[in-house]
Amino acid sequence: MSIDLKKIDHVGIAVKSIEESLKFYEGVLGLKCTGTEEVKSQKVITAFIPLGESELELLEPTSEDSPIAKFIEKKREGIQHIAVRVDNVEAALEELKEKGIRLIDEKPRDGAGGAKIAFVHPKSTKGVLLELCQR
Repeated sequence: MSIDLKKIDHVGIAVKSIEESLKFYEGVLGLKCTGTEEVKSQKVITAFIPLGESELELLEPTSEDSPIAKFIEKKREGIQHIAVRVDNVEAALEELKEKGIRLIDEKPRDGAGGAKIAFVHPKSTKGVLLELCQR
C-alpha cells in the first residue's frame, strides 16, 4: 500500500518580511498574492501566491520564538518545506507510522486556508521537511 499523493500543494518559503518579498514575486515575476492570513498557533503570517496548479507560501514569523524565526536564524531565508496534497491526512499519517516513519505530528493540525496539515520529520525524508496537506 502506498500513500495517495495528489500533487505538490505548495512550497513554503521562510521570509523576514512578506511585504519586502512580494516586491520580487509580484513586482519582478508578475505573480499575484491572493492575500495574507495569520496562523496564531504557528506564530506566522502566510501569503499564498498561485503558480500553475501549486502555490508558493511565504511565511513571516510573528515572534522571535516561532519555528519560522528559528529556521531563518539557523539557516537563512529560503525554502522551509514542501507540502504534498493528500485526500486523507489521518490515513496518510497512520500508513507512515506503520512503515516506521518518524513524524512531527501524530495528528493533523489546522493550517492556513482551512487546510488540515501534518509534518513528517526531516530525518525520515533525507533532510526535507515534508507537509501533508488536506484541503
